[in-house]
Amino acid sequence: MRSKTHVSISWLSGFLALLLALSACSPGPSPDSSPDSSTVTPPGATWTPRTSGTSSRLYGVTYGGGQFVAVGVDDTILTSPDGVSWTPQTSGPSDALYGVTYGGGQFVAVGLDGIILTSPDGVSWTLRNSETPSSSLYGVTYGGGQFVAVGSGGTILTSPDGVSWTPQTSGTSRTLYGVTYGGGQFVTVGFTGIIRTSPDGVNWTPQTSGTSSLLFGVTYGGGQFVTVGDGDTILTSPDGVSWTYRFSRTSGGLWDVTYGGGRFVAVGVDGTILTSP
Repeated sequence: MRSKTHVSISWLSGFLALLLALSACSPGPSPDSSPDSSTVTPPGATWTPRTSGTSSRLYGVTYGGGQFVAVGVDDTILTSPDGVSWTPQTSGPSDALYGVTYGGGQFVAVGLDGIILTSPDGVSWTLRNSETPSSSLYGVTYGGGQFVAVGSGGTILTSPDGVSWTPQTSGTSRTLYGVTYGGGQFVTVGFTGIIRTSPDGVNWTPQTSGTSSLLFGVTYGGGQFVTVGDGDTILTSPDGVSWTYRFSRTSGGLWDVTYGGGRFVAVGVDGTILTSP
């Protein structure tokens, strides 16, 4: 007669063998069991207020050379390595600055009465001649090897170096406040929700924003365009054509937005700064 110990071991061995057999026959995790990608929050959907250190209105912000640069009224210029901690800089002229961008190894800022400034580091700035003193410039960007600036009366200027500028035809007399480059095209936004796109900065096509709010700033990052404007307006788009409204957590106007280091940064009224994510 076999001992109880021998029977127990034999039973346990058979049970383990059965488990292994079942495990081998069991299918792996179903593809449908992976996390639902629709629940992932896209960049630009949520925003966090930051402290700017100024109560001046901030109209423009960009990222380049490893840092953010924001500009505003009373020649306000702020720099930051991360979009969270900000340091004031001096531009020279006391005019309001409305837009700033980075490209070709330099920052370019634009503003009241056609003012244009350039800087290699965001700290030292040089005054340039836009040849449009009667038109204020509100936005500027860099892409496709050139700078594009936009402003009052539908003004559009292009430049290969930030120094010499050429007027272009926008097809509108409405003020253009913001411009950006991404996905192989320029996008400009402005008065009463106007949005126009261009492959080269010269030929422009009207698009529909779905809002009549003033749109002041626009940027491209993370595979999408983001534009901000009057009140709490934030819109996002994957292609510059179809736009979706987002909740901004602020009731004040937002003047500009940029993308860098995996993060969107928007600036606005009373020193407002929002980040996403």
